[in-house]
Amino acid sequence: MAEVDPAFIQAIEHRPKPITTEDEAIPVIDLSPISIYSLDDRGHLPKNVDIDGLITKIGEACAKRGFFQVINHGVPLEKLEKLELIAREFFSLPLEEKRRVSRDEGNPLGYYDAEHTKNVRDWKEVFDFIGKDHIVTPVTSDDLEPKIVVNRWPEYPPQLREIGEEYAREVEKLAFKLMELIALSLGLPSTSFREFFEDHTSLVRLNHYPPCPSPDLALGVGRHKDSGGLTILAQDAVGGLEVRRKSDGEWIRVKPNPGAFIINIGDIVQVWTNGKCESVEHRVKVNSEKDRVSFPFFFNPAHYVISWLTKKTLQNTKKEYSWGAFFATRRKSNLKKLDADNIQISHFQINA
Repeated sequence: MAEVDPAFIQAIEHRPKPITTEDEAIPVIDLSPISIYSLDDRGHLPKNVDIDGLITKIGEACAKRGFFQVINHGVPLEKLEKLELIAREFFSLPLEEKRRVSRDEGNPLGYYDAEHTKNVRDWKEVFDFIGKDHIVTPVTSDDLEPKIVVNRWPEYPPQLREIGEEYAREVEKLAFKLMELIALSLGLPSTSFREFFEDHTSLVRLNHYPPCPSPDLALGVGRHKDSGGLTILAQDAVGGLEVRRKSDGEWIRVKPNPGAFIINIGDIVQVWTNGKCESVEHRVKVNSEKDRVSFPFFFNPAHYVISWLTKKTLQNTKKEYSWGAFFATRRKSNLKKLDADNIQISHFQINA
């Protein structure tokens, strides 16, 4: 990545501006009540704990912005610190060593350094893994039969597996709690979405963004929306995440907040809630002097979950689709440049 290959160059209208706008109004929500206590099956905490205000804040953030930050979330910060150290150790390895555990069209897990977003190559390298022994999901649009998918752990650093799995378990617990709060904010029982994630296909991604000699031409990740349920993101102090503000379409930098997680709603929750919670476009700027790491946890439902399941609770106005088939089809365009745009949630909208 020493030079800017044309494959990385964004169209003029999508290139980042030299001046970054920061929005202090991105909500920061304190999750102390649910990090100390657990909700019961009815969404209740001990009688002396009031979460009505918390539920309201979650609902407003999901509806008005699609993005928010959480503090006092219950994930031990030392586990995040260990993950950052071990990730940097892995990404510092020679390229040929990292490519020993490369992902491919048959397995979406492992290392990759040529991902595309909307047919433009991202200025980054990644390592994907799951926190479970395996997941079951279709992996390619050419064969939608579900496959057993397992991790591709590198030989070095040997601690990556243990540290990664511990971190994945912690953010998974947080994801379930957040989905309970989202359900309650919609006036639904707290367990309304639980069955969709019983055999979830979630993964943790380690992102590494090297310094870029032309940060005005390339992006770490181009504009996109996340496909799954929700994303729990940790970013380092360098920062670079930008969110497209709904009110005017302006790109807004999400300022790093030590110890906080950034949460964003995914496409499938937008479908389940009939647009009450909105998945919002975001992208990542790169830095000419500093490298950057970030760690998203993509909380994805089971491969067999389909959109119309929510007819039990909310009227749905989108065509039916299974999560596994959608993900396998969308993923094809991440591996290489295609002659057509990659599939989006809007393709399932029913025209009135």
